[in-house]
Amino acid sequence: MLRKVSALFDLSPADRRGAYWAVLLAAMASGVGTALLVTHSPLPSFWALAVLAAVAALAERQAVWLTERIQTSVSFLPLVFAAVAFGPLAAFIVGGASHAVDFRRPYLRWAVYTPVRALTGASAGFAAAQVGAQHGGFTRYLAASLVASFANILSDGIFNCLTLLVRGSSGWAFAKTMLPLCLVYVPLYVPMVSLFVYGYYLYSFWIVIAFLVPALALQRLVHLYQEQRDASRHLEGANARLRSANLSFATALVATLDARDRYTAGHSAAVAIYARDIAARMGLSAADQELVHLAGLVHDVGKIGLPAGLLEKPGALTLEERRQMERHSEIGEQILRNVEDYSEIASIVRHHHERVDGLGYPDGLGGSEIPLLSRVIAVADSYNAMTSDRPYREALPSRVARLRLAQAVESQFDTSVVAAFEAILAAADEAYRMGKSADFALTAPRRDDEETTPSLRVASVAI
Repeated sequence: MLRKVSALFDLSPADRRGAYWAVLLAAMASGVGTALLVTHSPLPSFWALAVLAAVAALAERQAVWLTERIQTSVSFLPLVFAAVAFGPLAAFIVGGASHAVDFRRPYLRWAVYTPVRALTGASAGFAAAQVGAQHGGFTRYLAASLVASFANILSDGIFNCLTLLVRGSSGWAFAKTMLPLCLVYVPLYVPMVSLFVYGYYLYSFWIVIAFLVPALALQRLVHLYQEQRDASRHLEGANARLRSANLSFATALVATLDARDRYTAGHSAAVAIYARDIAARMGLSAADQELVHLAGLVHDVGKIGLPAGLLEKPGALTLEERRQMERHSEIGEQILRNVEDYSEIASIVRHHHERVDGLGYPDGLGGSEIPLLSRVIAVADSYNAMTSDRPYREALPSRVARLRLAQAVESQFDTSVVAAFEAILAAADEAYRMGKSADFALTAPRRDDEETTPSLRVASVAI
């Protein structure tokens, strides 16, 4: 018990004020309810009252979010119907019960809006009683529904704004959001309530339920749509975080390699960008463009596992040293296979030194046996190697490197890949051709698409 009392004093100032406000509202609701009982306000049969309360409660549970903090539901319909057809006490009970059964976090919101629902229901009932819908035809039903609807919206809006003010927020934003919604809801809902009342007096209560159920089902469909949309947004966010993590991991591997081999520092980033641009030129999917970018970043990661001094050797390699160097694609695959979700990248890295004539390594694959993205990286890798300084030679001019690519078509390189790359280079400036523009850095893959509360039943705001 002491712990619960202590928790009350641990509340934030806004929540503490909200708790006092909830107590005041509960007292007001108790007073109004008692007064209605004392004056012997009429009530319908228990089962009719229970059905209306259940429908309103279901509508509350499936409320549709209009903004980040405001939601709406069709509980407005059974509440105003109860007010017009049965009077203020029935609407008081339906409104209070509809929210009382929705006992879930945040509990302060429940404590505030349970009495608010009851009080707004009673206000709608008092307003309808002034018109006397029980003693008239459809015109009287329409007038009573209109008056009850305005009373419900006005009282609920006042309570919402007061709740915001108690918590230290402005009610103006809520009012601005709700005003245009009310201009839509009143013309839509008032005729519906009028028809419900007319059907009830002319036929039976079940006519009303027959119309309320489809309205509830429609709200449920919208609610499910919003849940699916929110789930898709969460999934997109998770995928974005995964892409960021993949890029961070690849960048860390490249930075480790660049720190060891100063002659090829920046090579992996350039290959990744060239490969991505080639994939885009070839019309490959955004997923493949992203995949080849990552594979290009880590295509030489296997060089980390080569013997000390081999990468740093200033002159040409011996035959044995060249054979050791050729193992870097296999070592790279072994490293990447141990990384979750990198199995496809591992396969691309393994085969990026295969040749279309079958004379490459490590597996001697040829033609279409070589993964397409491996063929893309092979072209980007060879071109950047030719246009970069090496300890045993200076960088070749871009025109010479482009000529050598063309000469190796159908022996070392895939024709379609070289043709796509040549089209890119022909339209690019010399800085891009030599891998020296500002774009050649460890960047994320390019993406074309980079781009506690009040409640009106009509709408509610989250506390």
